[in-house]
Amino acid sequence: MKVPRVPMLFFTVLMLNVQMPAMARTVTAQVDASAVRTPISPYLYGQFIEQLGSLVYNGLWSEMLDDRKFYYAVQPPPPENPAAARFGGGFRGMRSAGPGRWNPLGPPDSVVMDTHNPFVGDHTPRVELDGTAPRGIVQTGVKFTKGTSYSGRIQLAGDSTAKVAINVVWGTGPDATVQIVKLGNVGPRYRKFLFSFKALRTGSAKFEVVGVGTGSFHIGAVSLMPSDNIDGFRPDAIAALKSLHSGVYRLPGGNFVSAYDWRNTVGDPDKRPPTWDPVWNALQPNDIGLDEFMKFCKLIGVQPYITVNAGLGDAWSAAQEVEYINGSVHTPMGKWRAENGHPKPYDVRFWGIGNEMWGITYQFGAMKPDQYMYKQNEFAKDMRKVDPSIVLIASGAMPDTMTGSKESLALGPDLVPKYLSPEDWDGMLLSKCFNYFDMISEHFYNYGNTHFSLAQGRQVPNDPNEPVTDWMRRPANHIRIKYEEYKEYEKLFPKLVTHPRPLSIDEWAYSGNGRYPVYPSYAWVFQEMFRHTNIFKLAAYTFATSLLKPTPSGDTLNSNGLVFKIYRDHFGTIPVVVTGNSPQPKPTEPPGGEQPVKNAGSPTFPLDVVAAWTSDHHTLTIAVLNPTNVEQSINLQVSGAKLANHGMLWRLASAHANGRDAKITNQPVTSVTGMLTLPRFSVNIYVIPAR
Repeated sequence: MKVPRVPMLFFTVLMLNVQMPAMARTVTAQVDASAVRTPISPYLYGQFIEQLGSLVYNGLWSEMLDDRKFYYAVQPPPPENPAAARFGGGFRGMRSAGPGRWNPLGPPDSVVMDTHNPFVGDHTPRVELDGTAPRGIVQTGVKFTKGTSYSGRIQLAGDSTAKVAINVVWGTGPDATVQIVKLGNVGPRYRKFLFSFKALRTGSAKFEVVGVGTGSFHIGAVSLMPSDNIDGFRPDAIAALKSLHSGVYRLPGGNFVSAYDWRNTVGDPDKRPPTWDPVWNALQPNDIGLDEFMKFCKLIGVQPYITVNAGLGDAWSAAQEVEYINGSVHTPMGKWRAENGHPKPYDVRFWGIGNEMWGITYQFGAMKPDQYMYKQNEFAKDMRKVDPSIVLIASGAMPDTMTGSKESLALGPDLVPKYLSPEDWDGMLLSKCFNYFDMISEHFYNYGNTHFSLAQGRQVPNDPNEPVTDWMRRPANHIRIKYEEYKEYEKLFPKLVTHPRPLSIDEWAYSGNGRYPVYPSYAWVFQEMFRHTNIFKLAAYTFATSLLKPTPSGDTLNSNGLVFKIYRDHFGTIPVVVTGNSPQPKPTEPPGGEQPVKNAGSPTFPLDVVAAWTSDHHTLTIAVLNPTNVEQSINLQVSGAKLANHGMLWRLASAHANGRDAKITNQPVTSVTGMLTLPRFSVNIYVIPAR
């Protein structure tokens, strides 16, 4: 329905110390509420999770014990070496797993790593008993809170004369507090013992598995979690991430997936072998597997987006993975899923083929484009045979990515690829694989202290005197350059116009913070995507867990997380056209790498403005971003809609000059006319009903 035009409402922008055109001191922004565009996909608010070392276990999982399935031998602890803990397998609040994480309780030779018929993995600790002298294993540094309930399980087998208990020990000597949970006698076959207790003290303690009697006993696996865990996940993290309504989560994703075997991650968690991840040089317990990821996505109310291993993996294994997730119980893999307790297919729609397969110099299983394009097509054919309805997302890299990563130089002589040259990865995808994918995956990362210099062909330090708007715009410029490159591909492949292959920005972030807060930059990314919703259909921020802020009462959203929340909760879904009289400044560097032909942003410099109707067309929302470090004011014109003279302002801003600890506030507005003040580093969303 066409909305009738009404007289315009005016807002004015006052410019202060912000690289602005010499002649413009008042900016007019014009919103045409009748000129609607392609709806915003809810998947633009998506997230990405990768098993980078212990990342998902630290951020999401409730397990308190390291190396719970004994990948490493039980042995005396080595000398402390903090530098060795780069991405180790340690869990939240604990040191990294590694040799000596589990130590013998008693003489060193009282614990033997038995390789004969191990419970899981390569070996299982066998504890040799000595009458009433306690023998077993111990892990130090396990943190407890007094009065909190904890639950666990342990797989034990051994001589019937062995009696085993769990001891939790705070302190040493006469000041020690010992909590004992008796498990009773063991038998020749492994048996799962469940146990629970309330902690007697707060602080770090020793967790001991102790036996007395004669003979020996084996410890197959042991687990300990706070009893309030939700299917193994931390309830505070679940609550915070659920509040974002992110739409989609990409997993397991990242470089990790190129050496990942999904079969090691399903079935009884205690029987899944712990494996070594050669990509990040870290131990993976495989406790968070495919079924756990599906539970996680259900808990937070998002669609899963699964990336299959196209590095060291093969098309047959990828097709089996699709069958495990989406197949009926009458298929081999669907039957296996049902046997693992999940008879109903998960019906996962989004499937990525490989991660950064253009990374010739670093990606496990990478190959040159002509070979990989064949592999892409084989994966697509086999996966679609299992489920023709899935949406396949190809691992792409436009010229900006090939330039910034310098992977172009591994394929040819040009740092900036010429379109359709061997260095143009996406050109090869579109030329050789057009019918074998539905979307193109694109990644970008920007850094707060450096940027890619096309002239020098490398990352260089930022100019300490650069305008704040240049610093803030960098990630949004990456959205802009991918839009520009896509439009170039439309010229080369006209069928892209009639048969689009939209973009999935399924890794993106601005890291290595510099002088300013990052959250206004993230807001600018969203607003630039909202301007091109016909091309950008999905995004997955790196990483979901980085949006969490620890507090004494549990995790909450940090300032960056609140950017996702304020737009998802309060911005509309049907964009409308915004114009203005103050163009963004022209780029100072030639296009290529991180620099588009035209800078990102609306023609309302130094502010950025977008607007959208709610899906029912009952409410117009206007988002005004002030990315500067000074207060601004705004004067906006609205046509094509008859609006009420009241509404609500939702604002994300900080009370601190450096922009830290931003908060969302709201206040009613009785009028949207006249001068409005916009604090520094602020996101301002005006929600105005239509009359």
